[in-house]
Amino acid sequence: MKGRRAFLGSLAAIPALLQSDTRLPRLGVVVSAMGTGGPDQALAAVRRLGLPTCQLGVGMAPAGLAKPIRDAAEKYQVEITALMTLGSGRMVWNLREGPETIGFVPRATRAARIDALKRASDLAKASGVGAVHTHCGFIPENPNDPLYGETVTALRQVAGYCQSNGQVFLCETGQETPITLLRAILDARLHNIAVNLDLANLILYGKGEPVGALEVLGKYVRGMHAKDGLYPADPYGLGKEVPIGQGKVRFPEVMQKLKQLSYTGPITIEREISGARQEADIRQSKLYLERLIEREYLS
Repeated sequence: MKGRRAFLGSLAAIPALLQSDTRLPRLGVVVSAMGTGGPDQALAAVRRLGLPTCQLGVGMAPAGLAKPIRDAAEKYQVEITALMTLGSGRMVWNLREGPETIGFVPRATRAARIDALKRASDLAKASGVGAVHTHCGFIPENPNDPLYGETVTALRQVAGYCQSNGQVFLCETGQETPITLLRAILDARLHNIAVNLDLANLILYGKGEPVGALEVLGKYVRGMHAKDGLYPADPYGLGKEVPIGQGKVRFPEVMQKLKQLSYTGPITIEREISGARQEADIRQSKLYLERLIEREYLS
């Protein structure tokens, strides 16, 4: 921890990397198109932060967002690497109610969430975006659990729709163990299913840690959330998200493993707070990650 904090403290003197270098991962940030300013305000914020990419939340994915998304991407010269939706219905982000409310594992909300993901796929096609991204939910670890088979069927249905629209479908990590997600991907038997590796979620949910997850899922990783966190102290609650460098994610080791895997996809900063502190933490994360990419990829 002390070494990482010292590393963070040395960043002010480090120039930003040229994000056009195709040998390197591309940095970005998670933003939402559903605020008062719509896609224009969201992508203006990405450009203000000096980042070339983003993942864009689109709520229930109304078709009317397509032109504003295209216009904003062109105006601000920001690459949107994925559209994100969770769908409708109650979602509780903890370990007690989460298994019954998140993703398309729960039967009661599954059909509506599949429909939302199909709308997101159509919106992505109309917007020129090549990936759709969501939380699948607490995929059962027991492959003999009937919910496991139902979840794989739902995954195949959504990913198949995305495939027909020429897109990758990204499953975000966190609510299941890495080996469970790998099993579901293989059992779905479609080549466009990939992983958005959220570095902190594995820790926040107590399901693993990202260096080990890369050993299991590495070849399927096509997106990443750069985020940090602590393990849960409450057996029914999640761990605490913290600024990068203050949690349990071993970022230098993650970056070393990404280099070994020849990963050059997006690394998307996510800081799940709001206000001035959020922007300050994102800016600090950008500097930290640029330095780390430079050290591990170019040295």
